Amino acid sequence: MHKRIVLLLFALLLLSLLPAQNTLAINGLNEAQFVYRTAEDSLNAYFRNSFAINLSYRNFGFGLKYIAELPKYSTQQAELVDELNPNQLELGWKELYATYSKDAFYIHAGTMEESFGNGLSFRSYIDPEFDEDHRLDGFLLKYDDAYTFKAMYGAIESPESIGNYDLAYGADLLAPALYGMRFGASAVTYRTLGANVYNQRDVFSGRMQINGENLGAYAEYASSETYKQTGLPTDFGSAIYANADYSLGKLQLGAAYKKYTDFQYRLHDLAMANYHNETISDALPTGLDEEGWQARAAYSVTECLSVSTDYAEAWDSLKDKQMNDLYVAANWVKDNSLVEASFSHVEKADDAGSYWQKETTPAISLGLPVFAKQVYIKGEFKMAEKQIFAYKSEHYEPKIQADLSFGKLALSLGAQSNWEDFDAIMDSRYWAAVEAKYPVASHSDITIFAGKEAGGKVCRNGVCRYVSAFQGLKVELSTRF
Repeated sequence: MHKRIVLLLFALLLLSLLPAQNTLAINGLNEAQFVYRTAEDSLNAYFRNSFAINLSYRNFGFGLKYIAELPKYSTQQAELVDELNPNQLELGWKELYATYSKDAFYIHAGTMEESFGNGLSFRSYIDPEFDEDHRLDGFLLKYDDAYTFKAMYGAIESPESIGNYDLAYGADLLAPALYGMRFGASAVTYRTLGANVYNQRDVFSGRMQINGENLGAYAEYASSETYKQTGLPTDFGSAIYANADYSLGKLQLGAAYKKYTDFQYRLHDLAMANYHNETISDALPTGLDEEGWQARAAYSVTECLSVSTDYAEAWDSLKDKQMNDLYVAANWVKDNSLVEASFSHVEKADDAGSYWQKETTPAISLGLPVFAKQVYIKGEFKMAEKQIFAYKSEHYEPKIQADLSFGKLALSLGAQSNWEDFDAIMDSRYWAAVEAKYPVASHSDITIFAGKEAGGKVCRNGVCRYVSAFQGLKVELSTRF
């Protein structure tokens, strides 16, 4: 019934706009993906199609997306499908919204993506790379002029109880002040389903922004109170985040500070305050108990040569968990040639010394024209060490990648390995993969990936994203209109 109503409304909207086709704007995107993975899976083959369309006429906008996942593919490679069940089949309208905007006013009804400030107290978003959807379905009112005001009310399906919903509502105000300063405040309430009762979390925050000629700064403080928990006392939390950048000629300086205490929930986004966006512990989400700082600097030595460095530390209140993150790089760019040398270091200690890990990664990247073709080559050599109580292990992960193009065809070739030690190079695990991208039409691109990759952050053909471990074949067709 719901699908029929949506289709009827959509058809009526189209008919009402036909007399004014000269001012009607329609655009859309269709993404089709076929995946075949070589795993101990009873299906192996997956298909997904996403069709989105957006219409705008004068001050009105309308959009919807239809998604078919047959069945739904899990980004976790270890999650296998032995038997198909209805919960693994996704078919239907996943996004639907209508908007109205005039001058500084904006109204949005339906699926929304929005944030208050930098997202410390509230952010509604989707993360397709990790298959996480934290978008609200509801209403948003916005006024954006000298003053910026936002008010929202929405619902999101509960992760604990399928078919039930959590609620979120709140308001945010940002006001100008003297000397490029702006002050903001927000109040948000979350009602999440617990054991036969809705727990309530109230979050209040205040922030300050400075946008000067040489100085940019941001600072925010938030406090939360969670109550109505069955058999549990009221829970208090707080968060502090500050960031500043200063330009002094050829020298760029930056610093950040964070402190989060019992401040972790679904609809917000906390800054990591380190170069690699690392959490203080791989076993815990950020926001529970951590404090840290970050310092960074970049300097233009010449017109072609620049150097940069970024260092951060974080710890918990008991100093049981500690983390440090270092990144140093030098870049040389001239005409169509570039050279980049970098060094990364991430170290974590957990549970008062019972767990320790360290990853160091020197890398070098080259970009140069070869036979009138631009070729980009990157090589890195990660060295990983880990200790759990008295057991200690180490391994090496060399990786090389080449991106090149032949006319409209873009190719990315990669190889990666995992060595326990240098004596076992030939007996170690190896991953090799190739990705090809080609525009089959003026508004359509096809991308084919074949091979095996260990997962993590990858950059291919100018696009960077995080991927999970995968082995098999992926074919993607993207069409814009």
